[in-house]
Amino acid sequence: MTGLSLTELELTGPGLSQTAGATREAVWNELLRERAATYPLPPHGHHPNFVGAKEAAAALLAHPRVQAHRILIVGAERALYPFRKQALAAGLVLYIPDQKRAGWYLRLESVAGADLKRSRELGEPRLRPEGASAAVLACVAAARDGGRLSKGFGWAWNGLPELNLPVFTVAHRRMLKDALPCPPDSPVHLIGLPGEVVKVSREPDSPAP
Repeated sequence: MTGLSLTELELTGPGLSQTAGATREAVWNELLRERAATYPLPPHGHHPNFVGAKEAAAALLAHPRVQAHRILIVGAERALYPFRKQALAAGLVLYIPDQKRAGWYLRLESVAGADLKRSRELGEPRLRPEGASAAVLACVAAARDGGRLSKGFGWAWNGLPELNLPVFTVAHRRMLKDALPCPPDSPVHLIGLPGEVVKVSREPDSPAP
């Protein structure tokens, strides 16, 4: 069965009934079909930027468990731009992965640095994200039971296991599932949706205040 023929019931049904590739394809197709994805289009092959990303970022940032952290690692994806901007405006310090030097981070305090076009100009290169106590990663899909599905390659596709930090994400409601029909790439603690934050039902082992 290809991703094109998956129904919503099959995508959210119990058990590991689909491959990760088919699940990603189904989510990308649905976002595009429902006009829930935004630039860059099509969303296929990306952590999709979605309609309502700004509202999802605001909801996640306002959650007490996120507010407990003052230094965060945040992915460089377009979908996370609103979160980066809002977090920096709120006085948080961010580390984002250096897109030109693998393994390095850029330490940011300026709101203007939320835009990747200026992050290298305004960020301080660091080999380790000193002081970071949580991470905000993009996703293709996230589940209420704590599973996160990434685009399947690149930075943080399997989370950040070496740092052992709690992980948060943002998603469109059409990216949220009760359980993934495939093995997750990594766990997640909180899922920010437009106007709502979902606390997962099965807490991952990594620490979370």
